[in-house]
Amino acid sequence: MQQTTARRPGLARRLGSVALVVLAAPAFAQSGSDTFSLPPGCEGYLTVQTKSCSVEHNFTCEDDPAGWKQRVALDERGITYIGAVNAEAEWVQSFHPFSGHSERLEDDPADPASFSELTTTDADTYDFRTLSDEIGATRYVGADTLTGRTVTIDGVELEETTYDITAYAEDGSEKWSSRGNEFINREFGHFFAGTGTITTPDGSFDKDDSPVEFIFPGEPGFLSANPKHGCGVTMSSYSGEY
Repeated sequence: MQQTTARRPGLARRLGSVALVVLAAPAFAQSGSDTFSLPPGCEGYLTVQTKSCSVEHNFTCEDDPAGWKQRVALDERGITYIGAVNAEAEWVQSFHPFSGHSERLEDDPADPASFSELTTTDADTYDFRTLSDEIGATRYVGADTLTGRTVTIDGVELEETTYDITAYAEDGSEKWSSRGNEFINREFGHFFAGTGTITTPDGSFDKDDSPVEFIFPGEPGFLSANPKHGCGVTMSSYSGEY
């Protein structure tokens, strides 16, 4: 589940030598009122407008390890999430501007997430921990499974998945859990958010972060700074680290 935010961690074997954009939110800027500018050395390849008043820009940076992809998400308030995944679609590191916390994957996870395992066997489990100076360590345990169903959204064919993930605090207590459906695209090597139910100690709420538009370089709306769909609608939300 990509807030879809802290959902796709990954094995960061080169964090010490790579200047991640996820740690440099001020490097992003709006050009004029409508266009979002990526940092120098980075190139966007896909913009996604979602149902939940969010626009996401997917990009690569020349100084990143091979196979890495980065993503920045914006809503009506501005940047809500910055993160990176590796070639296995593992979440490497993330930064959450409104809560002010970041997370990075602990080395040698018990069961690394694997996009290739999912696409080869139709299912993938994972069990790993992330480290954060602000919120401490979190353990994530879950699974993704292909349902066999395909859908086409804005001309892009996607395969549907089910997901089930639980986050645990350092003392073993449950922080939150989420279950629902997402999508993958093998050509992009991406997960795309979908629908789900998030359960926290304060209760449960439903979300729908499904894509509505896929916009490519040269097309109107590419790198737009403005979300288009579902804005102005009062929605349940969880303001924690999920």
